[in-house]
Amino acid sequence: MSARQLVLRQRAELLCALCCGGSSEGLESVLDLLLSWGMLFWEDYQNVRVPGRALCANTRVLLDLVYTKGDETCRLLLAAFKQVLPEAQRAGLSFGNCRTADLENTRDDTKELHGTAIQTLQTDRPGLVRRLRDRIEGALEVLLDTGSFTPSDCDEVQLPVYTPSQQARRLLDQVRSKGEPAAKVLLQYFQQTEDHPSPSNQESPPKECLSYQKKLRSTVSAQSHFLSTYGGTSSLSLEDIYTEGQLELAQGGSEAQPQTGALGLEDVVGLVGTLNQEADTVLVSGEAGSGKSTLLQRLHLLWARGAVLHDFFLLFPFSCRRLSSEQRELSLRELLFLHCCWPDGDQDRIFQFILDHPHLILFTFDGLDELMQSFSDSEQRHCCPTQCAPVPTLLFNLLQGSLMKGVRKVVTSRPEAVGPALKRYLRKEVLLKGFSPAGIDCFVRKHHRDPTVATRVLESLQSNTALLGLCHIPVFCWIVSKCYKELLGCGEGEGSPKTITDVYLMILQHFFQRRVSQRNTMGIGWVQEHQDTALHLGKLAMEGLGASCYVFTGTELQKCGVTEEDICMGFLIRSKDLSSSTNCKHYEFLHITMQCFFAALYIVLNNNLDRSTIPKLFQPQARQQQPGFHRACLGHCLTQQEGALMEANTAAETPNLQITATFVSGLLSQRHRSLLLLSCPGPTLDRKSKQVVTCLSKGMQKHFKSIPRPVEGEKKSMHAMPGFVWLIKCIHEMQDSRIARDTMAKLEVEHLKLTYCNIGPVECTALAYVLQHLRNPVGLQLDYNYVGDVGVEQLLPCLHVCHSVYLRHNNISDEGIRKLIEKGIQCERFQKIALFNNKLTDACTECFAHLLKMKQNFLSLRLGNNNITAAGAGQLAEGLRFNRSLQFLGLWGNKIGDKGAEAIANALKDSQTLVWLSLVDNGVGSAGACALAPLIKNSTLEELWLTKNCITRTGVECLILALESNTSVKAVWLRGNELSPEEVEEMTQQEPRLTF
Repeated sequence: MSARQLVLRQRAELLCALCCGGSSEGLESVLDLLLSWGMLFWEDYQNVRVPGRALCANTRVLLDLVYTKGDETCRLLLAAFKQVLPEAQRAGLSFGNCRTADLENTRDDTKELHGTAIQTLQTDRPGLVRRLRDRIEGALEVLLDTGSFTPSDCDEVQLPVYTPSQQARRLLDQVRSKGEPAAKVLLQYFQQTEDHPSPSNQESPPKECLSYQKKLRSTVSAQSHFLSTYGGTSSLSLEDIYTEGQLELAQGGSEAQPQTGALGLEDVVGLVGTLNQEADTVLVSGEAGSGKSTLLQRLHLLWARGAVLHDFFLLFPFSCRRLSSEQRELSLRELLFLHCCWPDGDQDRIFQFILDHPHLILFTFDGLDELMQSFSDSEQRHCCPTQCAPVPTLLFNLLQGSLMKGVRKVVTSRPEAVGPALKRYLRKEVLLKGFSPAGIDCFVRKHHRDPTVATRVLESLQSNTALLGLCHIPVFCWIVSKCYKELLGCGEGEGSPKTITDVYLMILQHFFQRRVSQRNTMGIGWVQEHQDTALHLGKLAMEGLGASCYVFTGTELQKCGVTEEDICMGFLIRSKDLSSSTNCKHYEFLHITMQCFFAALYIVLNNNLDRSTIPKLFQPQARQQQPGFHRACLGHCLTQQEGALMEANTAAETPNLQITATFVSGLLSQRHRSLLLLSCPGPTLDRKSKQVVTCLSKGMQKHFKSIPRPVEGEKKSMHAMPGFVWLIKCIHEMQDSRIARDTMAKLEVEHLKLTYCNIGPVECTALAYVLQHLRNPVGLQLDYNYVGDVGVEQLLPCLHVCHSVYLRHNNISDEGIRKLIEKGIQCERFQKIALFNNKLTDACTECFAHLLKMKQNFLSLRLGNNNITAAGAGQLAEGLRFNRSLQFLGLWGNKIGDKGAEAIANALKDSQTLVWLSLVDNGVGSAGACALAPLIKNSTLEELWLTKNCITRTGVECLILALESNTSVKAVWLRGNELSPEEVEEMTQQEPRLTF
């Protein structure tokens, strides 16, 4: 097939690829390439890029223009698309036989035509745009000084609405309009000055810096070779075990972001998703155990090998856990060289290079939530790189840009520890959401070299969906893989792991069994047999959490009674961060969640524990009012008065204490009573269990009391906060349906909103366990979380109490929807579903058609911004034809085109219930609009949305004619179609219900 035929056949897909994100960057990058290859004249460029005209309209003009220019231009257009589009967006597109060598030949041919400076600006345009992005002010200053530009020209280039790339293009366009002299001035500026030299440029770093880079790469490589988290002493090679987690941009940018494909490791530092061009700090946030440290470690290793991050000459990795223990005041120079890599050569010259070239430097800070001090805007400003200051002061000023502006920083943290004071200084935020189902499979197979064992473990997970949901968090997946013998020995009955506590008891048993396996096999009393070890480590863990300390010296271990035998169990490992730089040994728990688990064990097993401990654990306000809960852990951690320290720690410590409380709930469940009875008297366990139940009941009541009274005419709604989800998880850990039933008996709402609450498969399991006991049906809104297919399956037990389910932006595929609909058909109350911005394709439409046929009380189906085409619309129409209840149908942002619109219209033409229909941004033309006209005559329809399509005057006239016979229609939305301003004015006067 010729390139011309490919462009014609894929026109809708090419249009969507450049327009779906709402940014003009893709279109302008394609134009840059076509200009540089000589496929477009300057007049062509001006005709395509018309300011104020809709992006999709400009793109259509480009496609029309290129098509008229013939096959060769179409071939290079496809080549430009292939070069500009991210890999995920290229999937499904055909680019013909364009080869890299052909592009190089094209570039060579155009370079021979340089002739004038203006021609050079055009043929080198893509590279000049990249070089100009960080040099706008310098270039404008030169052009202004030479008289080539006026101040008004500079203002026009630097309009605030332009991105740096757009400013670069506007500057090049202005220079071209000024003529050959201005073009020569700009080219001379590039030849004579380089604001940010890099190793690939003409100016090479000094030999001392090259030597230091070599040493730093070697140091970072050695530190990153073995897995640093929860690997213990098993020396897992990062290369062998690393499995990519799911990365996603935090909401705040384009809501259609997931449609551009998953983010890769380099995208963390790259331009994609940038919200604040002036900021330098990237935040990677994720729950405990989601793989944040491992992701950074992988990034470090690849940089050390020269595989990624080629723009950064030096990378300095920091551990916030280690920085928390640094009591000395340091200068920035000392911070870099003492905590990362000591130079062998001229320190002054190396440090000066760092100061002079901030854009070549990358800092990473792992575990911001483990810092003892909270980030505050009132922190002392510190701008001098040679002046000493407390390490937290240096860190906070680095992150907000007061110190070393221009250095890129990547920070990891749990989301709860990052408040507005830091977020205002973020370049972007990237969410790490654990493993996908494919990631779980990959990790397990990497962990078990024996494919037979790996297959058995995966089969066991598939048969236990609750455990499969837990395994999307990497630390749980590691535990399950580590304890595969215990897992396979559990079978599929009541004894199989269901909760987080079950999983951690399994790893506890695994480590204890490993130490006694040579003597005998452990029986029912294995906890009692190792009670002393549990209490020693539990006391250490508890005191550490109380003071936000996670690294312990031998002295601290001795104070808590920790023996060498306890250490040999494997729950504590040598801290590489501190032991290598000091003479004494330092230890830390395998993982922060392991420390929380041992703290919970201590609370449950310690018969002499203060009775107020559990209430303080569950109630943050009680912890703040009772300083006795906080116990000094490490002398070197306490640099301020204890009261001030506790106040600063509150935000950082709360997540860890909540995890501990979750474990306490699980350990005190009836499920584990027989295991603990040999170690703790029954009355004591009963008392503590009742305390937990009381705390959970009070916590829930507090949330219920905060529910506002409904506005007249609206449903009573509860917008739940993350604290509510935590309490739900605690109830699930107790595995007592009576507690769940009593809790839900007090919740009287019609709509439960849990948007932006970090709901994943684990939380879905807990929610379903509790919400299934609701007395009255509820609308469950879980928009903007990361439920996924596994989470959907976990929600099924509570679907019978949901009249509506909202799962917008949740990474759900056709497989997850198939299971949901299969269950939903059986639920009489289930009447509405919203699935905007997921990963649905035509494969799911047959399921929805079956749902519409079977449920004659179904009211609302919203499938916006997915990947449904005309074929899917045709299948959906089969169900619509037989449905007699649907009121709302939303398909905006798909690709159904005219054929799909015709199928939908024919299926709904006799509907007596439909009141709202949206086919926005679907490539619908006048043929589709004319097919929809009979539908307008239907007396029930009130709103029809056809915004951002390809409808011309012919299609609108059909709609106007249909509106003449229907007074119930309130509005037909047509903004962003192919109509001239004159046509819009004329038709608005003719029919005021048309909205353009």
